Amino acid sequence: MSFEEIYDTYYSKIFRVCMGYMNDHDRARDVAQETFITVWQKLATFRNESAIGTWIFRIASNHCLRQLEKENRMPLGEMPPELEDKPPPDIEGQVQLLYKCIAELPEIDRIIISLELEDVKQAEIANITGLSESNIRVKVYRIKEKLSQKFKQYEQQY
Repeated sequence: MSFEEIYDTYYSKIFRVCMGYMNDHDRARDVAQETFITVWQKLATFRNESAIGTWIFRIASNHCLRQLEKENRMPLGEMPPELEDKPPPDIEGQVQLLYKCIAELPEIDRIIISLELEDVKQAEIANITGLSESNIRVKVYRIKEKLSQKFKQYEQQY
């Protein structure tokens, strides 16, 4: 797979994962770009020990964590509406509310649910996060419950 094919296949997914971490369109775009610079530089050394997507998500996660560490803060609050993949207008408000709820989760939960929403297999999420696959299954279940509760609370407020 050429770099261009990799970029075309993974950029929007990596951008959305970065949004889950960074909670800011410009910062997420910068980290996504840094991720693909690293992918381009290291592609020749990729050993196919895992799926290329898992490798790229791991690079993106590491870049996001390093950036957050540099800034020494955890972003919380509303995610901006400038997400690349626009859902149909009738569910856009619910999607924004979902991302707001995700942004309020602890860091590891945001990572896990962001990858889960990108249809990354739980075995790959385990590789990316360094947790066991059974732990990921439990965490995904609990995160979904937390998000459901938060979602209901916000809906009751409005």
